[in-house]
Amino acid sequence: MAAEQRKAETVSLLQDLGLKEYEARSFLALTQLSAGTAKEISEISEVPRTRVYDAVRVLESRGLVEVQHGTPKQFRAVSIEEATATLHQQFDTRIDTLESHLEALDLQPEDDDSDRMQEVWTLSGHDGIESRTHTLLEDAESEIVLLVVEEDLLTEALYDRLHDAVDRGVDVIIGGKTDAIIAKLGTELPSVKVFETELNWLLGPASDDEVAISRLLLVDRTTLLVSSFYPDADHDDSHEQAVFANGLDNGVVVLLRRIISSGLLPMTNLVQ
Repeated sequence: MAAEQRKAETVSLLQDLGLKEYEARSFLALTQLSAGTAKEISEISEVPRTRVYDAVRVLESRGLVEVQHGTPKQFRAVSIEEATATLHQQFDTRIDTLESHLEALDLQPEDDDSDRMQEVWTLSGHDGIESRTHTLLEDAESEIVLLVVEEDLLTEALYDRLHDAVDRGVDVIIGGKTDAIIAKLGTELPSVKVFETELNWLLGPASDDEVAISRLLLVDRTTLLVSSFYPDADHDDSHEQAVFANGLDNGVVVLLRRIISSGLLPMTNLVQ
């Protein structure tokens, strides 16, 4: 990645974490200096000198910059470790506050479970689907059945949640689409049942313009998540799509439960 592109992405990430553009650019400039004046910050960041003072004042209030009062004033960024820890804490605090406010304002009527039995919902975006996958794994009480088609899904976060499930006494059964996936699963999760899936007719290979399934997850035989993507599409956050269904008698869940059981032999007890 070119240096200018990396800088632009860094500024964008800092903006995502609550900094305005001039603040982000000024902070990035200070990370490239042991210490600097407003003039030096302006020269590196291309932030107008008169705006540097406002930007640095905000950065100081957020614990990201230190000031030495002299003539002229000198500014320096805190260490990268301290800056990321500070931003992490501020971000977590905002999320906790948001959660408490949303819970206090939750006025949604209770759903009739009978009306939910046949519902199928869609999810869009890799990050959202990953988050839902991890939540389902964390909430599993008795059984997890996971078919992994895309090797990129085998992350440390996934392994951690599967290990936690095993420690809770959850029965974890995993199928892999390729020998490489099966080998990785067997190495990372030696105590888990790993099978080579026989669902090739369902899982691929896909043509260039055909949707491909990336994962199938069934939790406690009642909750289903199936994600898919277009193999040749640009892999931005929106490239992955998923369907989500819940309920022991939900038709989609029943159908996929039987299909999965046929592709992970000898799991004959899964459909009971």
